[in-house]
Amino acid sequence: MLIVSTPEIPGKEICETLGLVSGNMVKSKHVGRDIMAGLKTLIGGEIAGYTEMLTEAREEAQKRMIQEAKSLGGDAIVNVRFTTSAIAQGMSELLAYGTAVKLQ
Repeated sequence: MLIVSTPEIPGKEICETLGLVSGNMVKSKHVGRDIMAGLKTLIGGEIAGYTEMLTEAREEAQKRMIQEAKSLGGDAIVNVRFTTSAIAQGMSELLAYGTAVKLQ
């Protein structure tokens, strides 16, 4: 499955547009990460626990988007975008979306 953030794939021809596909994941913080993040704010720097949490959410959202594209018979996903939003205190959603297409 080819996945690109551009509307076209160089060297490939899109023969059919199958429609919008998406995948999302809602992750919540846990007490251990909150404690470490609180301590890290005192000295600055990357909060690795949160980076890891968002990386996991992004990978799962992308996997779900790919599954949806495959179920439509897609060969690729173009115009892929990621977005995040706060659902509630301590919970964030990561959404991956794009357009599933068939290639020539």
